[in-house]
Amino acid sequence: MKKIISGFISVLAFMLLFACSNESATENGNDNDGSSNTIDLEQFDEFDWKRFDGEEIEIMLNQHPYAEAIIERIPEFEEKTGITVNHSLTPEENYFDKLTTSLNAQNGNPDVFMTGAYQVWEYATADYMQELDVFVEDENRTSPDYDVDDFYEGILDAGRWDGVPGHTVGEGNLYTVPLAYEFNLLHYNKRALESIGLEEPPETMEELIEVGAQLDGWNGEGSYGVGTRGTRSWATIHPGYMTSFDNHGAVDFTVEDGSLVSHLNSTEAIEITEKFAELVNEAGPSDWSSYTWYQVSNDLAQGKAAFTYDASNWAIFHNVPGEAPEAGNIGVTTPPRTKDDDLGTNMWVWSIAMNKSSEKKDAAWLFMQYFTGKEHMQWGAIEANVVDPVRESVFESDEYQERIGDIEGYVETFNELIDGSTIKFTPQPEFFNTTTEWAAALQDIVNGADAEERMNELNKDIQERVSRVRAE
Repeated sequence: MKKIISGFISVLAFMLLFACSNESATENGNDNDGSSNTIDLEQFDEFDWKRFDGEEIEIMLNQHPYAEAIIERIPEFEEKTGITVNHSLTPEENYFDKLTTSLNAQNGNPDVFMTGAYQVWEYATADYMQELDVFVEDENRTSPDYDVDDFYEGILDAGRWDGVPGHTVGEGNLYTVPLAYEFNLLHYNKRALESIGLEEPPETMEELIEVGAQLDGWNGEGSYGVGTRGTRSWATIHPGYMTSFDNHGAVDFTVEDGSLVSHLNSTEAIEITEKFAELVNEAGPSDWSSYTWYQVSNDLAQGKAAFTYDASNWAIFHNVPGEAPEAGNIGVTTPPRTKDDDLGTNMWVWSIAMNKSSEKKDAAWLFMQYFTGKEHMQWGAIEANVVDPVRESVFESDEYQERIGDIEGYVETFNELIDGSTIKFTPQPEFFNTTTEWAAALQDIVNGADAEERMNELNKDIQERVSRVRAE
């Protein structure tokens, strides 16, 4: 399995971060040997969970099942270490605004924060994230039971980057430790398929559009065919849309002569964007442009959406008996095809990271290793919803295999997709600006704008935005 897997308040605050990030990557260059992350640490003789008894740390979390699992077990961590944990919990639509503002203050608060791989490209270049190898590799700071090699390499490496725009993840400094990950696939409601006499879910985008349109009103007023995210946010681009974008053969950027070159107006990019807009218009909810992770997920659980094209772990969350009205009715299959090539998916990894300005880094690292350690990960995958698991020992445990074994199509789909499940975006420090503009263009096209004209306009704007980014 390890071999298979190796191959996520204001505009002003955001603009300030992006300006700082871009300056770091364009004017001052990147310190790719990691020297900018050197840190003077006290020498310890042995590992001790109680070494920082009496310390108090601040944790910032995104509202998510992974965060709920952490919060539930904070008392156990406090008892084990003597460290007091104060935490905040913020919905995703506002979380990164709030986090960016806090990190920009550089006052050490929070000490630890929940983040995704894409944020590394902004926060590391802005010097907000502490490099973690120095902690992981110190046997007097890291428990002998931690076993970093138990993480699937490809998932751990999602938080490792050398700081050079255009370079893929997996090289350079480790900035995050993973909690769990999502890849993007098609969920379906078995009752919905039965209502129109279908025995198998659709395989192609054309079939999904046709079937999704047929299922408008399938489960009463307000029910509809296919749920996808739709807000003017980077979070709209990365799940189903980016998965289809990549599977259709489109790319966001290439590096040419040391510069990023945008390809958002390529033939493939225009075609798949037009087709995705058709999916939304023919089979999506009427208020699609307000849909976030929460709305799409809830519509699947409540029997409002016949299909959703998003995070793989929803099939696990919502199939627990008694946890959702549609528990037992949800199956999964591969993303809708637009070409005959092998399928992959864009990957999202929720992780935790350390604030570089934290004054309590050692206590923070104890928190990080406790909540990414084997014991918490095993508990979270079975007793909570910390899935899909990032540790091989957890995924292969009998308890976890039993949990996923009854989900229709899950194991088969997982095995088919995982080889091609990676981060499909090109790492670069303007990620959030460019993907937010991209989401705005997608909204415009859904609302009737000509796809070719709007993608040409988008490509021009994004090319100008990344023109100062030095790559390779």
